Amino acid sequence: METENAYRPEPLTVTSTTADGATVVAVSGEVDDNSAGPLIQALALDGLGERPRVVVDMRGVGFMDSSGINVLLAAHRDLTPTGWLRLAGVQSSDMRTLELVGVDSVISCYPDLTEALTA
Repeated sequence: METENAYRPEPLTVTSTTADGATVVAVSGEVDDNSAGPLIQALALDGLGERPRVVVDMRGVGFMDSSGINVLLAAHRDLTPTGWLRLAGVQSSDMRTLELVGVDSVISCYPDLTEALTA
């Protein structure tokens, strides 16, 4: 009997909480063109207040393609006139991608959530 090992991406889950006056958006799964919708919604300006301070906790992200990078850059652009966006806990493979395309020089990246909140 032959078995098929089809690749099934880990579904994306996005939850928002508040910590130290900032919105923490915890992301888990794979961020790509097909799954980015919940992340886009979580980072929408209309739900973040007048002076939005947002940390995207990426500890649970196993893969992110250019769609995810574009979502983060668009959110940074929208938030920075009055607030800020920071990334926390980016996995090494995704961090390497962010470094290669220069996102780490645009969006501040921190090794963990505590450092991102207190920086």
